[in-house]
Amino acid sequence: MIPKIKRILYATDLSPNSGYVLRYAINSAKKHGAKLYVLHVVEELSPTAKALIAPHLNDEIAENISEEKLEYAKERIRKRVKAVCNKELNSDPETEDIFETIEVVEGYPADEILSKADKLNCDVIIMGTHGKGFLKHAYFGSTSKKVLRRVRIPAFIIPLPKGKTDITVQDW
Repeated sequence: MIPKIKRILYATDLSPNSGYVLRYAINSAKKHGAKLYVLHVVEELSPTAKALIAPHLNDEIAENISEEKLEYAKERIRKRVKAVCNKELNSDPETEDIFETIEVVEGYPADEILSKADKLNCDVIIMGTHGKGFLKHAYFGSTSKKVLRRVRIPAFIIPLPKGKTDITVQDW
């Protein structure tokens, strides 16, 4: 018997076409009566980058910049969710209730996605992937590939279309 899907983790990179993947996440949550957890991971600076910046910023300023970056990303996600809900779900306003949390964290994307899915006891992960370079059809993006190598629950990797979609917004 297939397990019931109650919790879905939607991992977004905030790219212009990631609203396309959000449609899949919303549709899946509605069909299964599941809750949707939205996660965006702001990639941590490498140790080298941190070392280069450290002499120019004190700890307080660096912390403020980090907090502002996370809040900005969270606000972009809220706007995207609202825009997609308005466009897609105007006949079903209760669908906004499927969104349980919207979180923005700093870290390494694949690690944070897997950790959050485990912590929330999610049944499924939904995320997009970008094809890059001349091998774009042969390989997934690096984050989705890392997630797929280590995931212990079903993961849906939705290829992002090239060009604009009907819900593409350049400045979410």
